[in-house]
Amino acid sequence: MRHNAIRALVCSTSIILLIAGAASALAAGSEDDFKAAYAAAEAANKEAGSLRNQWTTTAATLAAAKKAAAEGNFDAAVASSKEAEALAKASIFQATSEKTLWKDMEIR
Repeated sequence: MRHNAIRALVCSTSIILLIAGAASALAAGSEDDFKAAYAAAEAANKEAGSLRNQWTTTAATLAAAKKAAAEGNFDAAVASSKEAEALAKASIFQATSEKTLWKDMEIR
């Protein structure tokens, strides 16, 4: 039972990251697109923080998005923002899943 729960968590996280990667590959953005994508990523990261499960990779990806935007590369900034949002959502999923999945574990 425990292995099935872990497998489901890994599969779900992988799917989220694959979707984010596909979406970021198609993203072509302006400064306004960046601002919207970055705001969504920050909101998701803040929610992850409220669950005490922020990933360091999310912070690094947000920093990369800001850097790309500062350089005027809004395509890369939008892509990084969307990736950061997906990472934050995956960390939210992990936090909420682990609240119940720990009950499936058994000490052997």
